[in-house]
Amino acid sequence: MKMRILAVLFVVGICLQNVAAATPGVAETKGIAKEAFIYAYPMLYNYQTLYEHTQNKDSGSYIGGFGKFRHYTKTYTPLDTNIVTPNNDTPYSWAWLDLRSEPWVLSVPALPKDRYNVFQWFDLYTHNFAYVGVRATGYDAGNYMFAGPNWHGEKPKGITKVFRSETDFIGTLTRTGTNGSVEELQKQYILKPLSAFEGTPAPPAAPAVNWIPWDEKRALSADFLSYLNFLLQFTKPHPSEKALMERFAKIGIEPGKPFDLASLDKKTRDAIEAGVQEGLALLKDKTAKNTSSSGLFGTREFLKNDYIKRAVGVMIGIYGNSLEEAFYTSPQVDTEGNPLTGKNRYALRFEKGHLPPVNLFWSITMYKLPERLLVDNLIDRYSIGDRTEGLKLAKDGSLTIYIQHEPTKGDKKANWLPAPDGPFFMVGRFYGPKPELMDGSYEMPPPERIK
Repeated sequence: MKMRILAVLFVVGICLQNVAAATPGVAETKGIAKEAFIYAYPMLYNYQTLYEHTQNKDSGSYIGGFGKFRHYTKTYTPLDTNIVTPNNDTPYSWAWLDLRSEPWVLSVPALPKDRYNVFQWFDLYTHNFAYVGVRATGYDAGNYMFAGPNWHGEKPKGITKVFRSETDFIGTLTRTGTNGSVEELQKQYILKPLSAFEGTPAPPAAPAVNWIPWDEKRALSADFLSYLNFLLQFTKPHPSEKALMERFAKIGIEPGKPFDLASLDKKTRDAIEAGVQEGLALLKDKTAKNTSSSGLFGTREFLKNDYIKRAVGVMIGIYGNSLEEAFYTSPQVDTEGNPLTGKNRYALRFEKGHLPPVNLFWSITMYKLPERLLVDNLIDRYSIGDRTEGLKLAKDGSLTIYIQHEPTKGDKKANWLPAPDGPFFMVGRFYGPKPELMDGSYEMPPPERIK
């Protein structure tokens, strides 16, 4: 009898040890939460855009649901606030696709050699997994198919190329050059489900989704796990993340699993919240020190699962192009290392023969901080670049851009980039970058304070 009791107690002890080993302590919980928040950060803000575009009919940026383009025929202004750090070079077209029941087809027209467009496609992680456009696929007309992770067919007849996504939902931020009728070109961007493209019966519809309303305060708290679990059910687990997901599971991260923050004890809730705030602080610090887009945007393979860089890219400006499409710089300090502010005046000087090396075009856009939005000004100029009318070179062939809040005088006005009266930063966009931009051998001149 004593031996039986001892055996039972031994087994119970082993079980309790296993439970204790499986339940992380406060320090481990905080560490996992920090790591998971950084991992989730791009997905959270991508979901914000998806939700506002496809589900929130009261949103000013609602596009009508999935499978529909919403075209903008003009470039963004300070009145457009639905995404941070928008470009001021090309009008946008937005669309989202639900790939759960069947693939979708994008049909594009032929373009003249002097026009520019790019269909940048991203998955729920914000990986730029597909490109269609003059750089990536040329100027010819074509039909491009997008398939989700559960579609395993061959390329159908009439399809130019098949792109496969890791996630069930994907989006495009499409850009169209302004030299010519933007609206007429945008009308020729056509989206169809594969069945409609082939003229065959449609498959059964995918189950309805119980969408979680977007709440930024909730997303930047311990309850971000509700959003992450919700989104992970629409992804295909990647082999490279097996160990990561096993670690995340220790704090309740599981695809499709409802997350109830209130059910956790206070120590666990506080540990997760602390991890979130540490992760957010780290990203803000990295973002403040960042000066270029190198390594921030691209495919999973390009990013090599560097989740910090992926998140910093989103914090700087979600939906940045991959390096081969466009290179970005983000000057945030002057030549003396001081933060940029409209209380000072600056000059950005390009020596003769040292303008940004691009195959297409370049611009420098002004953004106010902390909003990261375009700046209202007297001349309605939000960016400046090689397509700016009246830009003046000096007699020695150099180009100087004047950056300040108060209007410049005389000839300098042609080269004036208006700044807000407070803190700001700028983004240089270089479309079709040449190798010396991509490999870092060309350096953008920093803004120099005029004293």
